[in-house]
Amino acid sequence: MAHATRPRRTTTVMLAAVSLGIMALTACNGDGEKDASAPSAAASASPAGADNGSGEPSTAAPGDGDKPDGDTSGSGGSTPQASAPVADDGQDGGVGMCETADLSYKVTVASKPTSHALLTATNKDSAPCLLPANELVITIPGLDGAAEHAGPEGKNWILKSGETAYAGIMFARADTSGGKSADKVEIALTAAESPATVPINDGPVTVNDGRVTSFFGTAEDALTY
Repeated sequence: MAHATRPRRTTTVMLAAVSLGIMALTACNGDGEKDASAPSAAASASPAGADNGSGEPSTAAPGDGDKPDGDTSGSGGSTPQASAPVADDGQDGGVGMCETADLSYKVTVASKPTSHALLTATNKDSAPCLLPANELVITIPGLDGAAEHAGPEGKNWILKSGETAYAGIMFARADTSGGKSADKVEIALTAAESPATVPINDGPVTVNDGRVTSFFGTAEDALTY
C-alpha cells in the first residue's frame, strides 16, 4: 500500500512545479509587454512648444531652451544701450563755433532799400562751424559804438565749408540828412573777438546811423529789415 501512494505524490509535486513555471513565464511576458509599450508612450508625448490644440502660440523665446538657468545674455532679451548725451559746451554735435577769422566777408551797397548794404559771410575753412546768428558786431567809422540790432533774431546753424550767410546793414536814416563818409566797416562775429576790416564795395557811403540784422540764409531776408 505504501508503494501505491508514492507515484501520486510525485505526480502532484511535478504538476505544482509545472504550474509555478507557467505562472512565472506569464509574469515575465507581462513585464516584457509593459517595457515594450513604454517607448511608444513616451514617443507619443507632444514636444515642448508644439500646438496643443488650444490655438495659443508658445510664449518661449527662440533659443531659451538651450540656455542654462539665469542666462539672459541672448540678443532677443537684450536692452539697447542709451546714446551718450552731448555735452553743453557751446558746440553742436562736435562742430565748433565759427570764429571771425574762419569766414571771408564782402559788403556791397544795395540798390534797394536805400541806405543799406548787404554783408555776405562765407565759410572759407575746410570744416563746418556753428554760426552765431545774433551776436554780429558791426562798427562803422564815424559813428560812436557798434550798430544796433534790427529785425527778428535768427537761429544758430551749421555753416558748411563754402556756404554763405547774409546780413543787412543800414548806414543812414531816410529822415536824417547829412552825415559822415565811410568806405569800410569792421566786422566781428562776437564782441569778444577782434574785428576784420572790410571795404564797402560801391562806396563810400554817407553814414548817420548804424543798424545790423541777424544772419539769414538768403540776401532777400537780410535786406527786408
